[in-house]
Amino acid sequence: MTSTNPRAGWEKIGTEFYRKISLYTSIFDPDLDLSEYVVSGAPFSGALALYRDTTKITRYRSNVANKSSIDVYSCAGKLISRINWEKGTIKGLGWSEDERLLVVSEDGTFHVYSGLHGDFAPFSLGHGAEEYGVHSVRFWSHGFVALLKNNALVAVSSFDEPRPRALAAVPEGEVHAWSLIPPAYTMSRSVEVLLAMQQTIFVVDVSETEDRGLTDGPFKHVSVSPNGRFAALYTEDGRVWVVGSDFQNKYSEYDSKAKTTPKHIYWCGNDSVVLAWEDEIHMVGPNGAAAKYYYDDIVHVLPDIDGIRLLTSETCEFLQKVPDESEEVFKLGATSPSPVLYDSIELLEKKSPKADENIQRIKSSLPEAVETCIRAAGQEFDHALQKQLLRAASFGKSVIELYSSDEFVEMCETLRVLNAVRDHTIGLPLTLTQYNQLRPDRLIARLIYRREYLLAIKLAEFLRLPLNKIYVHWASQKVKAASGDDESIRDVVVERLKGKSDISFEAIARAAYDEGRGNLATSLLNHEPRAGKQVPLLLAMEEDEVAVDKAVESGDPDLIMFVLLHLKQKMPIATFFRLVASRAQAAQLIEQSAHSQDKELLKDMYYQDDRPVDGSDLLLEEAMDQPQTQAVVDKLKLASRLLTDAKDPNAVMHTKSLAEATVLLKMQESFDKDITDNSGSYVGLSVNETMFQLIRSGYSKRADRVRSEFKVPEKTWWWVRLRALVAARLWGDVEEIGKNRKSPIGWEPFYNEVLSAGNTRLASSFVPKCTTLKPAERVEMWVKCGMVSKAGEEALKAKDMNTLQQLRDKASGPQLTEVERMITQLRPRR
Repeated sequence: MTSTNPRAGWEKIGTEFYRKISLYTSIFDPDLDLSEYVVSGAPFSGALALYRDTTKITRYRSNVANKSSIDVYSCAGKLISRINWEKGTIKGLGWSEDERLLVVSEDGTFHVYSGLHGDFAPFSLGHGAEEYGVHSVRFWSHGFVALLKNNALVAVSSFDEPRPRALAAVPEGEVHAWSLIPPAYTMSRSVEVLLAMQQTIFVVDVSETEDRGLTDGPFKHVSVSPNGRFAALYTEDGRVWVVGSDFQNKYSEYDSKAKTTPKHIYWCGNDSVVLAWEDEIHMVGPNGAAAKYYYDDIVHVLPDIDGIRLLTSETCEFLQKVPDESEEVFKLGATSPSPVLYDSIELLEKKSPKADENIQRIKSSLPEAVETCIRAAGQEFDHALQKQLLRAASFGKSVIELYSSDEFVEMCETLRVLNAVRDHTIGLPLTLTQYNQLRPDRLIARLIYRREYLLAIKLAEFLRLPLNKIYVHWASQKVKAASGDDESIRDVVVERLKGKSDISFEAIARAAYDEGRGNLATSLLNHEPRAGKQVPLLLAMEEDEVAVDKAVESGDPDLIMFVLLHLKQKMPIATFFRLVASRAQAAQLIEQSAHSQDKELLKDMYYQDDRPVDGSDLLLEEAMDQPQTQAVVDKLKLASRLLTDAKDPNAVMHTKSLAEATVLLKMQESFDKDITDNSGSYVGLSVNETMFQLIRSGYSKRADRVRSEFKVPEKTWWWVRLRALVAARLWGDVEEIGKNRKSPIGWEPFYNEVLSAGNTRLASSFVPKCTTLKPAERVEMWVKCGMVSKAGEEALKAKDMNTLQQLRDKASGPQLTEVERMITQLRPRR
């Protein structure tokens, strides 16, 4: 990564400059022959996956393991992990944007490996893949398409929830080459596949297959640019066409004059096309201009978002279009302000007065020059060039009176991060463009997957990012790999994480459990402060009682119910109730829930807890909901049977009540049959309601029979009868009752009920019977009936002059004359 010449590796192709940067040298072990391997590189300068090419005959090496494996390396040749592979022939090897390794086998099974170290989830393509076999696979950042050997196409558009989907049918015949356009760059927002067949290109999506009508095929390679706007086609006679991805326009053509077809065609960014043979690279720029690179060994081409990596057994290089900022500063003969500012640093070091003259000459454009130097520094891999460019920017901004240093400071921080991860011990040669698109948090995740915990912590602190995921991943790997006893491992982990915030001990415990260390997992869970995290894992570990206790301790009703419902499904019902019975809050919650959602469960609970009265009450509730009378009777009999041998002192009373309810129900059923008026059904009414409805309908004798059967208290009977008669406006019956000398409920209720019904004449007849009331109260009763003179008589008897005078104000006509007579009579004589 060191170079004194800023234009080292530059190559002019047409009107554009491209450069090849040497990233790492002497990277692989001399015994590793890359020509024998298929190599796939993760995006954003990520890890390399190497798998032995089964189509090639390789020489036997006694020191090389015979077991098939996928080896994961950094770009600097550092072995990160070795994944054993015994799952059939690999037909597709790729990476997701978040550095998950994707492996598609010939039988249509695909594996998604997370974290670079062998933790995988298998899925099946279906759609005939197992029957016909996979021919080849093309990947994009969030999915892939598999071409089956019967020319069927199957697309997977998500690695998190894979749902393989068959694309439209493809014509029969040989597929010479194919590529795809990711969903983000298509009008339909679904993946489109370009198939080179016969003399043309077919475009296939979910719904249709369209022939683009080309006639110059067959095309041996098809490659789509990263932005989906262009396609490169390689013809049978060695020519490369660059056309629009809609195949309406042809932008350039290049004749490779090659006698053999290149192994691959890739795009270098969106500006140029790379033809790759085993030891030769052609870089084709705009307008068909090209540069050629030759190698002594096989070279693997790994495309990225802004260039390509070139990998041999000895070197890892990066080929890209020279960034605009770098070209502006370093281009020979450039006279813009930024190269003048850059040159001024060298003059300043020589203490030449021309440095100041240069600054004054470009002073009006100095802010733009400073920004260009800052951005150019971010594009360089060479530390000396970075420093020189930043010194130039610093010199320039010191001359500007008002200049914000935010961009300068941010670039310095960014370069510190980039230089740290580019180091050969880490092997992440990110460009500034890749870093900005990847984002710092995902860079930290990549360091975690490589188990570079110390650097991850330092960078996270430097970038002010949370550290908890780093510590949790370290601890999870610790419990997986450590060979000591559970207690010592727990103590090491807990001590190391003491005082750290937002640590998920549940995740660490789950890692221990997955390794078969249940006791360690349980002890680690005790340090998890969130019960909502503890409980699901405890249930998975079948620590049922501990899970219930933790849920109850949390006081969270939803969590307690979650545990109880889970255990109810897996336990015998008797065991479940024994577990719940000793935990009052849990029992209360399950009872409340069952009452509204599962009455059968509630019956079982009352039976197991020996609560016959509660069980009987539940059956009584159910009885009231039955549409048929006989069904109600049956429920009541069941409820009564439950109480037969009950030891509960309340059982006798409940048994009696149930017996009475049965009798009442039968009486009501007979009333419904015999009484045909429109008063409504009697079934379901209470005793008082039954009597009320009978009396109101004119069946007082039947009501009296109900009173006798259920020994209704006399006062209750009088109240029900009074209200029913008033409701029915049976005034004669009310008057007849009023002839009695005494009333168990007094006569005031008669007065009030009749008066409320509007019969003042009949109501007034009960006033003289209210002998227990005070005169003032009877006066008020007479007034309410409109009989002021009668009220005056009550006042006269009580010799209450004030009341008489008040009544005079309320009286009129003859009643006024009568009240004045009473006042005169009561007034003392002189």
